[in-house]
Parts: sequence; structure tokens; C-alpha cells
Amino acid sequence: MDTITPPPVSPTSFPGLPRPDGNDKLWAIGCHLAGFIGAPLLVPFIIYLVMRNESAFVRDHAREALNFHLSLIFYGILCWPFIFIIIGFPMLIALGVFAFVVAIIAAIKTSDGVAYRYPLCIRLIS
Repeated sequence: MDTITPPPVSPTSFPGLPRPDGNDKLWAIGCHLAGFIGAPLLVPFIIYLVMRNESAFVRDHAREALNFHLSLIFYGILCWPFIFIIIGFPMLIALGVFAFVVAIIAAIKTSDGVAYRYPLCIRLIS
């Protein structure tokens, strides 16, 4: 007796959603790399507003990038009181290095079509 097995889910796509095309990937990558051009909140916010009804892939990545950059602002504000006891500067430097590394990882994962979730991200926008 033959059993019907479901097709395997590709690790490079969102389950249940069609694979993103080239333009969707570019918009999503732009959301993650917006911090490198000095607009970490503005670019993902504009992309989210413009593309939220056109592409679920772009909407998800723009929302994730916005949440991450808002979390970074919150963590940076938490580091400021510690500057008076000297540990604040290393904490801010570590936060900057962390943000740099995970933004690049997010862009690479996005180019593969994978849904990337930032670590230590407070998800304020759902």
C-alpha cells in the first residue's frame, strides 16, 4: 500500500509562501543593511509601508529589521548610565559589533530566501 508523503519543505523558503523573486529579496536585504547607510529606522519603515500589501516576504523582513533597530536603541539607552562606571563604553562597543555582525548575517540569510530572526530582538511591531 502506497502512502502519500508531503513534499519536503525547502529550508530556503518561507513555509506556505511562494519563493521570493529578485526584487523582493533586494527590498528585504535593503531593510537589513539600512543601518550601514545611516537610516536604520527610516528605510525599513518606508519599505514596510510601501510593500506590506505586495509581498509577505518583504513585510516580514522589514518588520523584523524595524524591531531589531528599535531594540538596539533601547539597549543603547540602557548602556548610558553605565558610562559613569566605565563599563558603558565597552558595552556600547560590543552592541555596535553585535549589530554589525547580525545585520550581515541577516542580509546573507535573506538573499537565500530564509526567514531570519535577530537574536535579542524585542518584537514591538507585529
